[in-house]
Amino acid sequence: MRLPPMQALRAFEATARERSLTKAAQSLHLTHGAISHQIKALESDLGVRLVERAGRGIRLTEEGERFAARVRTAFAELMAAVQEIDSRANPRQLRVSIPPSLAARWLLPRIGRFHAEHPDIDLVVNSSMAIVDFQRDEADVAIRNGFGHWPGVRIEHLVDDAFFPVCSPRIAGGVPKRPADLARYTLLRAEGEPWKPWFEAAGLDWPEPTRGPYFSDSALLMQAAAEGQGIALGRSTLLGSDVRNRVLVRPFAIETPNARKMYLVYPPRNADSAKIAAFRAWLKAEIAADQAASGVRKRR
Repeated sequence: MRLPPMQALRAFEATARERSLTKAAQSLHLTHGAISHQIKALESDLGVRLVERAGRGIRLTEEGERFAARVRTAFAELMAAVQEIDSRANPRQLRVSIPPSLAARWLLPRIGRFHAEHPDIDLVVNSSMAIVDFQRDEADVAIRNGFGHWPGVRIEHLVDDAFFPVCSPRIAGGVPKRPADLARYTLLRAEGEPWKPWFEAAGLDWPEPTRGPYFSDSALLMQAAAEGQGIALGRSTLLGSDVRNRVLVRPFAIETPNARKMYLVYPPRNADSAKIAAFRAWLKAEIAADQAASGVRKRR
């Protein structure tokens, strides 16, 4: 039997991983029809049924489950081999995966300092909302916001996070002096960053805001606040140097903890990487400098 085409195997692996033709198509930047066609062609080549309908979705057959496990392992081995060759061919590169908001607000303003300290390492920054899969994506290390529960990777806590209001020092009406003054301002909102817990911490019995500008990207939220468009619920990991430079101000000391924290994540095979060790040490030094400047201790 000849080896099935690689594109058909990729379509099947993505479908098995996502348990959805639509999500598989999105992950491979193909159409739903193209994924379906590739799987049908693969089933025809193998002479077995791999995927079947289940209500409005799909599920793998028994043969499909077994085949998916083998394909997943083969792809992981193939990617490891590719990454090993790439690492040898590009020994200076360190490929970093990071969410767009952290990239724009935290990492990018500091890259010059990293390069000055480590001119022998070239950072390649991949900004994406998708959680990198080290078995199939081109990344050596990742910075993630989350709860610290990701299987199959090494996870190192970097810093905790907290929510608090921020605004431009030149906001119309002046910087609010009391929490209750927020009733007079536009409250900027962002996905996954509710105001109500902070209201409660400030002693305000207010409902969650349902009107006003809403942002899917926290970096855009911070930019809108800096432009004087309203008051945002900021995060300590996204402030950068804006408070020190008076681009943004914190009207109140009240803050609420963010259950999501900032982590350094990498595959076990990279545990002894000198480049990751240098990057880790630099990250921790930057975080310590931020905390010293703001008088904040690292919380566990």
